[in-house]
Amino acid sequence: MKLAARLVDVEKTYHVGDLEVPAVRGVSLDIESGAFLSLAGPSGSGKTTLLNLLGALDTPTAGTLSVGGQATGGLSATALADFRNTHLGFIFQTFNLIPVLTARENVELPLQLQGQTDRDGRRASAEAILQDVGIGELADRRPSELSGGQQQRVAIARALVKNPTLVLADEPTANLDSETSEEVMALMKAMNEKFGTTFVFSTHDPLVMRYATRLIRIRDGRVESDERTEGGSHAA
Repeated sequence: MKLAARLVDVEKTYHVGDLEVPAVRGVSLDIESGAFLSLAGPSGSGKTTLLNLLGALDTPTAGTLSVGGQATGGLSATALADFRNTHLGFIFQTFNLIPVLTARENVELPLQLQGQTDRDGRRASAEAILQDVGIGELADRRPSELSGGQQQRVAIARALVKNPTLVLADEPTANLDSETSEEVMALMKAMNEKFGTTFVFSTHDPLVMRYATRLIRIRDGRVESDERTEGGSHAA
């Protein structure tokens, strides 16, 4: 089984003055390539901290974490930024699109950050993935000219365009109505199946949990349960 990520006895402790606040406590997980996995738990459970660790936005206090076979502990800030640019895609609940750029230009941006100098190639890649997510005809529109669901589709295209090892999504349906949330989750599942991209979500939305094919519940910084499911909106 090929792994997208592996965590071994991972801990993360924050220091607030003289106080130590443990956010993640001894988590060990194997995340297989092609997974559609949800980290679920109440606020303060540690699920967002785990997502940040997987996204190389933070590093473990103890234990080892690797993505695509590359350990992230001990990397410099510059090396972590390069690692994120190469291996990771992010989908945010607030979309985080750049307002002055068109949908196409927003999707091209990760390729530019990777140093791809072929402008026509970047444009073609962005247009192709925008077609895949169903909004190819909106490539020249800016975020203010798009609905929330369309903006999230641009964000999904931006996350996928560089063929990342992992796509990480923090509460991806939080700012969407129920119908649009269903459409966005169905789209991400379709992209997961088409490209074999590994998705990891942090959520407390039952809809996201229903679509997951693996549901890991986090409580007090520990894995409370790890369940394989059929996935899809019909699942319990």
